[in-house]
Amino acid sequence: MKLFFGSLFLICGLRSVAQFAPPAGQLGTSAMHMDSSVFVAWASGCSIVQEYQDISNPSAGYANVGDNTMAVGIAGANGTVSLGDGGSAVLTFDAPIMDGPGADFAVFENSFSDDFLELAFVEASSDGINFFRFPAISNTQDSVQVGSFGYTDATKINNLAGKYRYGFGTPFDLQDLNGISGLDVNAITHVKIIDVVGNIDPLYATYDSQGNKVNDPWPTPFGSSGFDLDALGVIHTASVDVKNVEKDIVFTIFPNPVIDNVTIVLGSQDDVSVSLKNSVGQLILFQSNVKSKYRFDLTLLEKGLYFLEVNSQEKKSVKKIIVQ
Repeated sequence: MKLFFGSLFLICGLRSVAQFAPPAGQLGTSAMHMDSSVFVAWASGCSIVQEYQDISNPSAGYANVGDNTMAVGIAGANGTVSLGDGGSAVLTFDAPIMDGPGADFAVFENSFSDDFLELAFVEASSDGINFFRFPAISNTQDSVQVGSFGYTDATKINNLAGKYRYGFGTPFDLQDLNGISGLDVNAITHVKIIDVVGNIDPLYATYDSQGNKVNDPWPTPFGSSGFDLDALGVIHTASVDVKNVEKDIVFTIFPNPVIDNVTIVLGSQDDVSVSLKNSVGQLILFQSNVKSKYRFDLTLLEKGLYFLEVNSQEKKSVKKIIVQ
């Protein structure tokens, strides 16, 4: 377990609460940007199991945004896959991940802010059969449910994927699993990502390594329910031969959440098409031949979760927005 600036322990009831690394961009963060040169490879294969949008209401159906191809390759390049309540993804690699100095890989989610955190457990395997979980810690209170678009303090989270906003990976160090029988930390062939249900009801709750309920935004009763897996970047591997993978389209959006209008500002890429889709993938708005900047009027839209998708002939990038 790695803490920043040593360990700051507070007393909260009977629980000792460690303060962990803060959000991306803050002093002491462990967030790793997707364009960092430390990444020498990316997941090359993925199998997924999408579970219910709302585990307490199976009639609502399953998460249905994305597919297994969207968790493969560089972060931000081709959208995300939503796992649903307790859903999972197993990622594979061209070469095994090995335990090196510091973090060995990072998992990317697509959160739109530093405190809307959809979390997931992470497990590693050196045979594809036996998986071992990183010792996750959630010191978020577990007496009041975090709502559908509620907030989580990143400093209370450790060894849970989804700690950081879009574009910043949560790092994992295989040293945390060293010495476990049945696991070779220098030959990790599979990594499993398992959505944290987030419900604090004992009927559905999931627990961290210390027996605490993990409380994160719930319910999320739409097609993009649960953890939204973007990518897994490898830092230490037996092979450092980096494949030529296309970068994503760089763009920013503001404001987010949105009340009436949202503005898209492109980076170096221009002459693209911009689409707005709802949480089940239906096209709501579309504009072609966008250059530099474009504004969508959203005043007539219902409140909820939407996706802005920017496309060129060769690349695609997606970001999540909330209409209030």
